[in-house]
Amino acid sequence: MKIAAVRENAFAMPLNNPAYPRPPYKFYNREFVVINYRTDPEALRAVVPEPLEVIGDTVAYEFIRMPDSTGFGDYTETGQVIPVRFTTPSGRVQEGSYVHAMYLDDSSPIAGGREIWGFPKKLATPKLSHEQETLVGTLHYGSVLCVTATMGYKHRELPLEPLAKAMAKPAFMLKIIPHVDGSPRICELVRYYLEDVTLKGAWAGPAALQLFEHAMCDVARLPVREVMSASHYVADLTLGLGEVVFDYLQND
Repeated sequence: MKIAAVRENAFAMPLNNPAYPRPPYKFYNREFVVINYRTDPEALRAVVPEPLEVIGDTVAYEFIRMPDSTGFGDYTETGQVIPVRFTTPSGRVQEGSYVHAMYLDDSSPIAGGREIWGFPKKLATPKLSHEQETLVGTLHYGSVLCVTATMGYKHRELPLEPLAKAMAKPAFMLKIIPHVDGSPRICELVRYYLEDVTLKGAWAGPAALQLFEHAMCDVARLPVREVMSASHYVADLTLGLGEVVFDYLQND
């Protein structure tokens, strides 16, 4: 293969049989269960990187069923998202969320999410199911149970406009790719948005959340002090591509 052909075709690994297709990626009937809880503010400050600033002492624990996603197929994801504030170089303050941890059961979105955006994805076994009048979410890392979440099924319908505004806020993550000598080649703060969002329904209900300690799945690093609220909603959306907002290897 000629050098020019390598340059033209190289967008993901392996070169001749990439682990995922080119974006964009669209998601249909994406089902969310989000439990908001209070945690230790010192623990939050220890995991959120500057120049992001932590807002309050809350974490959103999410289970997401993705039965129909272009390029990635059918999979389930779970993880922790932290409310943050970011000040742009022009001085504009943005409120959004920092994606702290993600666990999922499909290799293609793990590779694509890490390599394109910098999503902190690891292979595990999350499940979201409907058991009679209860939504049940679990996360196993190997054979070990790390998370149990439960929520009452569609107790109260929620207005869609406030949720749509929340989903329009940016999300941030730390993209790290090492050099061949093990030093960091890329270390960037990335911002992205959800696009073309169509909310199909949203509901609230009582919820409970338990996090268990694990050396390699450290969700319990942000312990549950109090469950504040829970929401269950379904949407179609497009995962927008990211942009670099801070380069840790170039900025002091």
